[in-house]
Amino acid sequence: MDSLPRLPSVWTLLFSGFWHLGLTATNYNCDDPLASLLSPMAFSSSSDLTGTPSPAQLNWRVGTGGWSPANSNAQQWLQMDLGNRVEITAVATQGRYGSSDWVTSYSLMFSDTGRNWKQYKQEDSIWTFAGNMNADSVVHHKLLHSVRARFVRFVPLEWNPSGKIGMRVEVYGCSYKSDVADFDGRSSLLYRFNQKLMSTLKDVISLKFKSMQADGVLFHGEGQRGDHITLELQKGRLTLYLNLDDSKARLSSSPPSATLGSLLDDQHWHSVLIERVGKQVNFTVDKHTQHFRTKGEADALDIDYELSFGGIPVPGKPGTFLKKNFHGCIENLYYNGVNIIDLAKRRKHQIYTVGNVTFSCSEPQIVPITFVNSSSSYLLLPGTPQIDGLSVSFQFRTWNKDGLLLSTELSEGSGTLLLSLEAGVLRLVIQKMTEHPAEILTGSSLNDGLWHLVSINARRSRITLTLDNEAASPAPDTTRVQIYSGSDYYFGGCPDNLTDSQCLNPIKAFQGCMRLIFIDNQPKDLISVQQGSLGNFSDLHIDLCSIKDRCLPNYCEHGGSCSQSWTTFYCNCSDTGYTGATCHNSIYEQSCEVYRHQGNTAGFFYVDSDGSGPLGPLQVYCNITEDKIWVSVEHNNTELTRVQGANPQKPYMMTLDYGSSMEQLEALIDSSEHCEQEVAYHCKRSHLLNTPDGPPFTWWIGRSNEKHLYWGGSLPGVQQCACGLEESCLDIRYFCNCDADKDEWTNDTGFLSFKDHLPVTQIVITDTNRSNSEAAWRIGPLRCYGDRHFWNAVSFYTEASYLHFPTFHAEFSADISFFFKTTALSGVFLENLGIKDFIRLEISSPSEVMFAIDVGNGPVELVVQSPSPLNDDQWHYVRAERSLKEISLQVDSLPQNTRETSEDGHFRLQLNSQLFVGGTSSRQKGFLGCIRSLLLNGQKLDLEERARVTSGVRPGCPGHCSSYGSNCHNGGKCVEKHRSYSCDCTHSPYEGPFCQKEVSAVFEAGTSVTYTFQEPYPVTKNTSSSSSAIYTDAAPSKENIVLSFVTAQAPSLLLFINSSSQDFLAVLLCRNGSLQVRYQLSKDETHIFTIDVENFANRRMHHLRINREGREFTIQMDQQLRLSYNFSPEVEFRTIRSLILGKVTENIGLDSEIAKANTVGFVGCLSSVQYNHIAPLKAALRHANIAPVTVHGTLKESSCGFMVDSDVDAVTTVHSSSDPFGKTDEREPLTNAVRSDSAVIGGVIAVVIFITFCIVGIMIRFLYQHKQSPRTNQMKEKEYPENLDSSFRNDIDLQNTHRST
Repeated sequence: MDSLPRLPSVWTLLFSGFWHLGLTATNYNCDDPLASLLSPMAFSSSSDLTGTPSPAQLNWRVGTGGWSPANSNAQQWLQMDLGNRVEITAVATQGRYGSSDWVTSYSLMFSDTGRNWKQYKQEDSIWTFAGNMNADSVVHHKLLHSVRARFVRFVPLEWNPSGKIGMRVEVYGCSYKSDVADFDGRSSLLYRFNQKLMSTLKDVISLKFKSMQADGVLFHGEGQRGDHITLELQKGRLTLYLNLDDSKARLSSSPPSATLGSLLDDQHWHSVLIERVGKQVNFTVDKHTQHFRTKGEADALDIDYELSFGGIPVPGKPGTFLKKNFHGCIENLYYNGVNIIDLAKRRKHQIYTVGNVTFSCSEPQIVPITFVNSSSSYLLLPGTPQIDGLSVSFQFRTWNKDGLLLSTELSEGSGTLLLSLEAGVLRLVIQKMTEHPAEILTGSSLNDGLWHLVSINARRSRITLTLDNEAASPAPDTTRVQIYSGSDYYFGGCPDNLTDSQCLNPIKAFQGCMRLIFIDNQPKDLISVQQGSLGNFSDLHIDLCSIKDRCLPNYCEHGGSCSQSWTTFYCNCSDTGYTGATCHNSIYEQSCEVYRHQGNTAGFFYVDSDGSGPLGPLQVYCNITEDKIWVSVEHNNTELTRVQGANPQKPYMMTLDYGSSMEQLEALIDSSEHCEQEVAYHCKRSHLLNTPDGPPFTWWIGRSNEKHLYWGGSLPGVQQCACGLEESCLDIRYFCNCDADKDEWTNDTGFLSFKDHLPVTQIVITDTNRSNSEAAWRIGPLRCYGDRHFWNAVSFYTEASYLHFPTFHAEFSADISFFFKTTALSGVFLENLGIKDFIRLEISSPSEVMFAIDVGNGPVELVVQSPSPLNDDQWHYVRAERSLKEISLQVDSLPQNTRETSEDGHFRLQLNSQLFVGGTSSRQKGFLGCIRSLLLNGQKLDLEERARVTSGVRPGCPGHCSSYGSNCHNGGKCVEKHRSYSCDCTHSPYEGPFCQKEVSAVFEAGTSVTYTFQEPYPVTKNTSSSSSAIYTDAAPSKENIVLSFVTAQAPSLLLFINSSSQDFLAVLLCRNGSLQVRYQLSKDETHIFTIDVENFANRRMHHLRINREGREFTIQMDQQLRLSYNFSPEVEFRTIRSLILGKVTENIGLDSEIAKANTVGFVGCLSSVQYNHIAPLKAALRHANIAPVTVHGTLKESSCGFMVDSDVDAVTTVHSSSDPFGKTDEREPLTNAVRSDSAVIGGVIAVVIFITFCIVGIMIRFLYQHKQSPRTNQMKEKEYPENLDSSFRNDIDLQNTHRST
């Protein structure tokens, strides 16, 4: 709702007079001194040095020269009675004249009655004013928010340590006039219209109220057709019901339109403003505004006869009301400029009064108290001891689930009575040393912040606990106990110096408010407690309830739910997609590039383009290939869709739904280097753009809801198709193939790639209504590549250089993340200053990163120490965060340093200078090195763009492979790029973005792969042989053989290497499944190594590594060293001729064991085969046309993992998941696309066979069912199915086949 625009400023200005009428806060020069003319009797205090009230006006020099209390402590205060409610805009203070007594800081409280005080707040916190530094100077403070009150109280917080508390004060403001009505809970005012129906397109309703209860209707109006408007207080919150729909929906059945405020039954004034223009509504309670749109078709609010204020009277039943009435006072009530209370006071005929409404605010003298501390707060009140029975009652409100409410030691050995709140449930226990305790439980969720009335009554051995007028008693089987009242009643907690028998507290002390305490049916005077003449207390605020709703406003972000205790709030981030103390941090990465950087490959992922910003996560498909990282977003209609019967008067329109907001898609597009969408229009006698000069018959709508008249492959604003730009259209007179209006199927297909127009949100087609005219369209998914931010880097090469950006605005939450690398000892990464506040991140030493922040309560520093140097010229990651609950600093994967923040005092981070990156405003302690991927609250800063126009800073930063080269596995080589890096898998038997994807194939009986050693060959075009060739090693001094296999065949031959001198190396499985490696290095020297720890022909994956370097020879099987041997003397292969996988097909005279294994060769799956720098299996599958490799028999690419525990003998049933050379489409599969040429031919054949069978079936049916009409059969043959019919698809496929030829 908050995203909706505010009401038009013209309308707001038009009615601003109504809102401010009678409120002198807007008066100019409302700064008159108000205390200077007061009599001495207007001043009172907690105590006085002279024993009598002392005048304390500013510049008072008579007598004691101001006020000083008898004792200088935190319980003292100075109060003045201004005679009437006035507008207070400023205050001023001095010390006591001619003394060393002055106050250095103080707070303010206000009241209308001298009871139930309200503390002055700014920034939603109790405000502390700076006081004096001497006795005579005047310190003046203008209030940020003016206050309307009669009584003002100054509360000293700190004072001159060399003196005492001393004050002279002044209050500034002006008189305040208002119209007030008092409703007693059984009354209301009816404003009757001059006509039967009041229909309004615009409304402004304003008022202030002070409520004695948590529930009650403030005003209501309704019409017979269902329109209604109601403002109602419900459990201390204001609920607005507004219905403009003629649906006959009544108040009782309709949900609230908006709910605002909390704790509004605190008997203080609250302001309300409702502004409506049509369906747009602004609803304001105090400082909080909610914007929303009403439902329904109408813009007018139709109210019949009257509006009622204070309740909803039932027609024809005087004194009867539909809902609970409002009990309290309403002030300055305006309805569309009409002063309702003024009309009532003057007894105008438009106003009808129900019940007793008076025009002055009667307020009961209720004194609340606040238990501040959960360990030391308590209130001791005396009772009448040894009475047979007991009677105690009081009201309480709290946010805490647990706390002691009452403890008293009963007389005559009756035991101890304990009343407590436990997990939100009220629990009464009477404990005796020798008996089982009596217990009563009642209520639930009593920590809801509302007032609850508790009463305990015990008479004649019967005890009753009453909660909110509902009584509860002990269980029937509980033994009856005789109770005699005690002498001391401890409320909220126990003093530290008492024995357990005097006051028991099994749980923590109560934190909350109490009022209306009765003991033995007598009210207790809490002002007497404050003055020290009754009972005792500790850590109490008397005469005010300082409860605060910490969930208003809700600082839990991204839809997190807020709960609270007395001192803090908590956020539940479940199912939000975010985490952290305030649900600030997205659990998803910002792009597919980041997922790739973490080692992920293709798959569906959620990306959150603005991180902790307002946009939610978006599900995309990340296709992470070796050269590009493609991100794809599907929409709701990716199939080839046929269109007929559309004309300009009745166009065909299809809106595409991407399952996300346009803002999410725009963020994704804007952060990508390139985006595209393929559009295809297949046509038969259907114009597309109507080129060269006609108005287009088909167009599409883009991101800004703009109509675009160009097609895929053309340029924005050029009304052409791809063939028009290429001058290759079927008819050169037109700029699109379809505009030739041919009777045969043709198409215009191409890519839209102008990012500012993407994505396509709608397509409109208007030319398929002519004879034999039809079309089919397809719009592919939105596809993008290239993260413009993740590798966005700059290099700082002078200490005085920096980049500057606009001020970082992050009042309540801030997160900063980036990568850095440096060789410097120290330097500031970034800094932003305010008047007092600041934020700074720096590398303070070679192994320390420091985060410093000040939000007005003094600087806080967090440091993360690294066990290894951070100035090692490697990329390191830093993330700093500040929320209302904590600040944290993370460096790489080191333990995070976190510190909780105080929820009292200042909490808004207010910055006003420029943001400095790489330096400071003083140009000292500048950073030398590189910074990249800088994010502030999810917003991406373009460092490179700013560096291009800044001296001392260069865009870009080389050296990614030094940090990330280890991400290239299995012999892959890291290749440096200007932005990012890639892994060159040329010399690796693996492939993929990180050389981790196995290259494997299924061998059948007789399959043979022969690699012939010769000169290096190129495997990629336009690259040097050093980076793109597979090297041969015809006379190696070492062998490094790696392969993985799955088989159930034994014996079998896995690998055979032979040389021109008849030397060989063979790897085979013997008949018993053991692995054997046979070396023949000369006619006289043969070495046989056998690994027989298990039968390796067991349909499981096995990993073999054979290594010989010089004399040392090792065999590893399944990552375990199985054999180690030293040749003597040093041996080597002479010139190698070939390497063979599977069956040896040449006649080269194999020995008997190898010949047995070679009978069928190898049957199973081989994976990731490598010999030194050669990957023979990969060469056969990927580069068969240019590599010196020969394949005999059937070789099918397949993953060996799928073969585990399967029937590897039946290899003919295993099908390749991609073409033999791995040339799969780098985009993810898109269903129902126009088929490729080979698939089209297969489809045509299948369709022909299908039609043949259909004809045979029809003939048989015709022969045996003579009743069926030939005409009917003929018609059925021509019917189309729901989707594209076979003949239509046939035409499309045949057209594609023709085009490919």
